[in-house]
Amino acid sequence: MPVNASYEFANAEKQFQSAQTDEERLEGLEEMLRTVPRHKGSENIIANLRTRYTKLKDKIEKLKSQKKGGGGVKFSVKKGDMQVTLVGLTNSGKSSILKLLTNANPHIAPYAFTTQTPEVGILYYENCQIQIIDLPAIGADTFDTGIINTSDTVLEVVEKISDIPEVEKVLTKFKGKRIVVFTKIDKLDFNTKRKTLETLKTKKYNFVMLSARTEEGLDELKEKIFKSFNKIRVYTKQPGRAEHDNEPVIMLPNSTVEQIARIIFKGRTDVIKRTRIWGPSSKFGGQEVGVKHVLKDKDILEFLTR
Repeated sequence: MPVNASYEFANAEKQFQSAQTDEERLEGLEEMLRTVPRHKGSENIIANLRTRYTKLKDKIEKLKSQKKGGGGVKFSVKKGDMQVTLVGLTNSGKSSILKLLTNANPHIAPYAFTTQTPEVGILYYENCQIQIIDLPAIGADTFDTGIINTSDTVLEVVEKISDIPEVEKVLTKFKGKRIVVFTKIDKLDFNTKRKTLETLKTKKYNFVMLSARTEEGLDELKEKIFKSFNKIRVYTKQPGRAEHDNEPVIMLPNSTVEQIARIIFKGRTDVIKRTRIWGPSSKFGGQEVGVKHVLKDKDILEFLTR
């Protein structure tokens, strides 16, 4: 709030912060611009308000144009090998979770419907790259279930147990794994936290209780995310080298040497002269195996080519 702010400006600021739609936020900004004190000390504030007003107005006009032309707003995100989508009501803490888990830097604000387009980040876990997508909140003009339905895993982000049924209403066509993420637990007293934990257990949810502020529950969430994919990691190494490549090839359980070879050698297996293996599926380190050998998580393969 600027110095010497009037009662009218304070009310306009409250109107903006409590707005539920972009149109209501635009009205709040208009009123803030009308009532902001005019003196040398408020020049930067006025310039900031004008910039925000222009950007928001342009966004509203763009969305209206998209809706007229295509019957709704659709977004496309290129799917990664392992994809997670954050789904929740407004101000549930989705963007804070995205920032906590990944390299993304989403806009986080106390007002409703902050996220207007999908935000994408990468979680690096156990040498794997996991794509995390934060969707606009349920009820936003830009909310769309298309990305949800093709995701591998959904994080149902809630701050009340009563929010879970509301989130699950948009997951009727989703067939993947679900993890309930109960957020902002640093705001709960001991008894409320204990009762919430017991209720989630009783209802048999697959859940994590998380605080983005203190990072309580973060390691558990990362582990549950990775395990939700039911994938194995297979590493490769160059002949004569002791160390394997850092980034694994992500495969389904019970995949074979032949299947991973087709990925690495672009569909060909005739170039392979010999294959050696180290890890859980080998009888001993450096065992020579055929193309039908079934792989396990964290196996290391060495291909000698012709």
